[in-house]
Amino acid sequence: MTEALKDKLVAQALHEGFVACRLCRPWDVPQVPQRLAAFLRAGYHGQMGWMAERTHWRGDPAALWPEARTVIMLAESYTPDLDPTEVLQRPDRGAISVYAQNRDYHDLVKKRLKRLGRWLIQQQDCQIKVFVDTAPVPEKALGQAAGLGWQGKHSNLVSRDWGNWAFIGSVFTTLDLPVDAPEIDHCGSCRACLDICPTDAFPAPYQVDARRCISYLTIEHKGPVDEDLRGKLGNHIYGCDDCLAACPWNKFAVAASDMRYAARAELVAPKLADLARLDDAGFRALFSGSPIKRIGRDRFVRNVLYAIGNSGDPSLRPVALERVGDDDAAVADAARWAADRLSA
Repeated sequence: MTEALKDKLVAQALHEGFVACRLCRPWDVPQVPQRLAAFLRAGYHGQMGWMAERTHWRGDPAALWPEARTVIMLAESYTPDLDPTEVLQRPDRGAISVYAQNRDYHDLVKKRLKRLGRWLIQQQDCQIKVFVDTAPVPEKALGQAAGLGWQGKHSNLVSRDWGNWAFIGSVFTTLDLPVDAPEIDHCGSCRACLDICPTDAFPAPYQVDARRCISYLTIEHKGPVDEDLRGKLGNHIYGCDDCLAACPWNKFAVAASDMRYAARAELVAPKLADLARLDDAGFRALFSGSPIKRIGRDRFVRNVLYAIGNSGDPSLRPVALERVGDDDAAVADAARWAADRLSA
């Protein structure tokens, strides 16, 4: 019965739009507590103080919900239609991470997870909890334990079947279902993701110092960014796809099944000059329904001004000067820095 139910579950997951579905036990990641402790001890989490909280759950999924017997790990593809590195050659434009160029994936994936969970409950009486990137769940480690993929040298999950362009979600259940074999590492000697990083955010393979990661600096970091890193941000204004785009396993990438992940035309390569002039109302209107809205206008415009400073385009200097009197101190500081960089 349980094997047949698992087969039906996997088929239903694919029907819902997930690209892969694998199962493991909540306790199949015994290595996580030690790795998490080392990460925090090194200070690699930067200002993300929440990572140091509830470590007993973050390090042990079995402690998060002791009644759970099985973790259903799911991958949902968001493979871009365009090469995300092309915009990096257009310094007057901003580079927005692929996942943020349309609807917030948290909402889309969670709804899909809930539908799958409700389907499972209808098949057999059980309890479920769904998670997608917002709870203390080591989803990438669980993904490898379930055979969904492996954590590559850039720390993201990689699959020989769908590359690394995928969101990861999980359904915890009280059902005791058959599990899959864990995936092994297939990175080999490849260093593409490590070598492409503009800020040298990888102290070693499989390790990330968030304090140097462009995704962290443009999204999580509050206040001014250290000046020795600003010049390395290039025209990244929200997140970074460099290490993901470099992965050779993307030759097996699967097209996204949900059109709501398709990039909005105005967010593929937006003009820095236009973005720098956004007020709060304009920012909220432009990014309604987008994950970008979470960081707020001030942090976003700060990022845009760093990109303007890195553009080498003197015609953008007047745009930077417009913001030197901004009410937000970090924005004003970024504007002065950008204007100075373009004054030569």
